[in-house]
Amino acid sequence: MKLAVAQGMVEAARAHARQKGMNPLVIVVLDARGVLKVGIAEDGTSLRRADVATGKAHGALAMGLGSRTLHTRAQNQPYFIAAVTHAVGGSLVPVPGGVLIRTKEGELLGAIGISGDSSDNDEEAAMAGIAAVDLVGDPGS
Repeated sequence: MKLAVAQGMVEAARAHARQKGMNPLVIVVLDARGVLKVGIAEDGTSLRRADVATGKAHGALAMGLGSRTLHTRAQNQPYFIAAVTHAVGGSLVPVPGGVLIRTKEGELLGAIGISGDSSDNDEEAAMAGIAAVDLVGDPGS
């Protein structure tokens, strides 16, 4: 994923959040290897929001599933999610807001993680950011 694409995604997610009156957000974009491309923290975010946003994105990449699916799995298989979280060094947050980023052909480019508002709103902003750069978001189901 190109840096300019990741930056555009972040700016579009921020614009969507501001238009909707969401709380201040931390937005993290990781490439397909899990390497940070862009990370921002809006004024007024709480202390560890960046860790939460990163955990949402990293968890989605580590499992190949949007964090909404990981949330469902955590409810149905809490021991499994706890074990996976441990296996990935604690960087897995199984709540909505971690969305896989794909091309229209399905190629995995990375993941975006957002934290700061409700998990559903975090995911909504992520999807808006991805759509704005003409890519496909996979939040899970």
